[in-house]
Amino acid sequence: MIHNPITQLEQLTITKASKNFLKETAKWAKFLSIIGFILIAIMLVFAVFATTIFELAGKMQPGMPASLGLTMTVTYLVLAIIYFFPVYYLLQFSNKMKTALSTKNDETLAKAFDMLKSHYKFIGVFTIITMSLYALLIVAAVFGGL
Repeated sequence: MIHNPITQLEQLTITKASKNFLKETAKWAKFLSIIGFILIAIMLVFAVFATTIFELAGKMQPGMPASLGLTMTVTYLVLAIIYFFPVYYLLQFSNKMKTALSTKNDETLAKAFDMLKSHYKFIGVFTIITMSLYALLIVAAVFGGL
């Protein structure tokens, strides 16, 4: 009977090098999540003022749709909400990883990796949805243009 060493392990030892890599990864994750939250805040500020901005732009540029401001407000609010989740998961990964490494707590380490999994799962599903929408637009453009 052949034994697979990976399946025999009940625990996985984190070497000093691995711990340093995880610490550095957690720092970069925190940096990226902070930048993400700043960008979300900018989106929300823009969403609040979009109606006014596009109303003024419409007065200077005749022919601009009157509902463009409301459309932009809704668009930026939706984008901010969508963007919140992966950024939140990344911040949670960073915080939990830092705690897990300093306390040597296996449960916290598992929660950190769960947050990282959630981050990448969200990004993956969002990418699939986006690519599907692009494919539908291309098909609609091809058949609509015939």
